Amino acid sequence: MSRTDRIHRTVRPDGAARTDRASADADVGIGVGAGAGVGVGVGAGTPGAAEVSGGASAPYPWRWIALAALLAAEAMNLLDATIVQVAAPVVHIGLGGAETTIPWFSASYTLTFALGLLTCARLGDIHGRKRVFRVGVAAFAVASLACALAPTAAVLIALRAVQGAAAAAIVPQTFGLIRAMFTGAETSKALGMIGPVMGLSAVAGPALGGVLTHADPFGLSWRAVFLVNLPLAVAVLAAAPRLREDRAPVRPRLDPAGTAPAVLGTALVVCPLATGRPGPIAWATAAVGAAVLGVFVVQQRRAARRGGAPLIEPALLRGRVFPAALVTSTLFFTVMNGVMTAVVLHLELGLRHGPLAAGLTLLPWSTGLAVASWAAGSHLVPRYGARVLHAGVAAFACGLGGAALAYATAAPGAYPRGLPFALALTGLGAGLFTPPFFTTALGAVGPQETGSAAGLLNAVQQLGGTLGVALVGGVYLGAAGTPRAAAEHALGVAAVLLAATAAAAGVMTARRRPA
Repeated sequence: MSRTDRIHRTVRPDGAARTDRASADADVGIGVGAGAGVGVGVGAGTPGAAEVSGGASAPYPWRWIALAALLAAEAMNLLDATIVQVAAPVVHIGLGGAETTIPWFSASYTLTFALGLLTCARLGDIHGRKRVFRVGVAAFAVASLACALAPTAAVLIALRAVQGAAAAAIVPQTFGLIRAMFTGAETSKALGMIGPVMGLSAVAGPALGGVLTHADPFGLSWRAVFLVNLPLAVAVLAAAPRLREDRAPVRPRLDPAGTAPAVLGTALVVCPLATGRPGPIAWATAAVGAAVLGVFVVQQRRAARRGGAPLIEPALLRGRVFPAALVTSTLFFTVMNGVMTAVVLHLELGLRHGPLAAGLTLLPWSTGLAVASWAAGSHLVPRYGARVLHAGVAAFACGLGGAALAYATAAPGAYPRGLPFALALTGLGAGLFTPPFFTTALGAVGPQETGSAAGLLNAVQQLGGTLGVALVGGVYLGAAGTPRAAAEHALGVAAVLLAATAAAAGVMTARRRPA
């Protein structure tokens, strides 16, 4: 496939995309940095692999119905993540158990989602994207029903992990399936529909979670937030036979030798730090996990030298820009998801305001994010470039400071009235950050590396989201003192991580000095 036949998708938090002819190289993912930071990883499973669609010159007659199924599946995944984040404290009240389990109702989903993205993208290359997509949607529906019936917190966390794995099977197939069914100008039109759908899902998710849990339909309480997936999944499966199959022309191989250390190392890093107050043993375990991830990098390089099929393109880890982008992405989405989690926990557990108040409080965040991402992608980034990224970090920092001020000036036990305004500013910062971030990161890689780079960026975005929910949420739950003190402590940790984000972003965007 020629360079001009490819579409480079600049990723925006609301899922919107624009065509960038300067780097139109290969499959690039759709990143959704919504309320829960849940991203969409779309990319080739095999680094640099050319793919074929079963296309003929005549337009595929069922393409628009099939597109509706793909968009509904994307919305279902994002809604599930954002709804559960708001409902999590009510789930804890219903199922009991330690408060430290609350962040894991979301983190177990995003962790398996992150770990499964690259492997499931390759499964689509091997077995066909339509087939893997349908299996993923069916598994997601069954897991959603099982979550609604979960009798204990431990069972629900395990089932959420299954849901995340099913989502990982769904999401990487979307872009390839769209390209298999659309040609010419219709391709851009179809891809352009993803943005509004994902943006609407990002804005509606927290509010819907609050409304469903507060309304308690049929006495279901929190269980309704999982059952809402079922009609969407049934509709998607009913339309899925109209999808056109798409797979790689040459079957790649799975990489179990690379998958094992990647999964083990990530789990050893994330899980011990999720205690909120990690001690020496937790930090030592996380260090072991980092060492295992180092082994994974070495194994990937060896597999590439021997002509194998590594999960990632080892050349991506050379140089300065892309490794710094991986660190920046992990840190930023840790902060973003961590702040959201701390706000929800404080409102629902600390102030006892309930999920409806929490969902409505998050609306300014989601709305600001959607507006700023559109403005950045359409107008600001083409004119100002990477400077918009740093403006986004600065705006987010101002919003974080505003949230701390809102907590500090609120009467004990009272709702912090300035919080929605502060969250609107953090949402604007997140929206300004994401489009130039992905443009800069993907502009630093070669054409044969773009698919792998997109998948890896989206995977670390999910990993950052997991760390944010588990780490910053754990800090809130583990803090001593009043609920306000716990919230301020969590925001302080987020501020430190945001400063590290700014430093990593500076390394990423620094201009190379002439020799």
